[in-house]
Amino acid sequence: MSAYIKKRISKKITKAMYDFDLIKEDDKVLVAVSGGKDSTTMLQELASRLGKADPIYQLEAIFIQADFADSSPKEFLKSFCERLSIPFHFLNVAIEKRLKENRELNCYWCSTQRRTELIQFAIKNDFNKIALGHHLDDIIETLLMNMVYKGEFSGMPPKVIYDKYPVSIIRPLCYCEENEIKEYAIESDFAQFTCTCPFAKNSHRKRIRKEIESLTQSKSSLKQNIFESMKNIKMDYLL
Repeated sequence: MSAYIKKRISKKITKAMYDFDLIKEDDKVLVAVSGGKDSTTMLQELASRLGKADPIYQLEAIFIQADFADSSPKEFLKSFCERLSIPFHFLNVAIEKRLKENRELNCYWCSTQRRTELIQFAIKNDFNKIALGHHLDDIIETLLMNMVYKGEFSGMPPKVIYDKYPVSIIRPLCYCEENEIKEYAIESDFAQFTCTCPFAKNSHRKRIRKEIESLTQSKSSLKQNIFESMKNIKMDYLL
């Protein structure tokens, strides 16, 4: 792998861990993996730090298999985790079958069901952190989606501490751009393994992504400014 892209991704993850206090000493972290480039990159990078630097933490991975989705990532992920010496868990969840009559499956419903299963598994098995593979582009897309389609200023924080659960959500890739992760995945030789959803054909996210590309001209500095705006809120100039 190119030393440049490896160093760049690693440096951004380190910055995120430091800036947002994502992983502490003795944390037990459950990485949600899908077989896609984002979560696989995150898993490889977090695994590469085990036992080499502070903080010292435990790391395991889980793949949730939905009843409507392709099961092909399972064997790849199982083998990948074995190579990294990371315990691998598999959970089969009948997400589509849970839908009430006359309701259609959508991204929000699926995400909510997966998140519920993740949290329940984490609590049952004594994990206190769940790592998700959302990157910078995901986060700023969600911010603008919520503003445009929900009329609220909210997004995907790098760290979410629940009041009612003894587990937190962390996003170590929050500073990493999607194009950087693509390059990392290609050079790591796992870019051919992708996770695609048959129900995400008419997504608000795709439309917002095009708008962001137009606004920022794909400039990293401008994307970063959108991200930083979530920390630099001027309450005197809001309703």
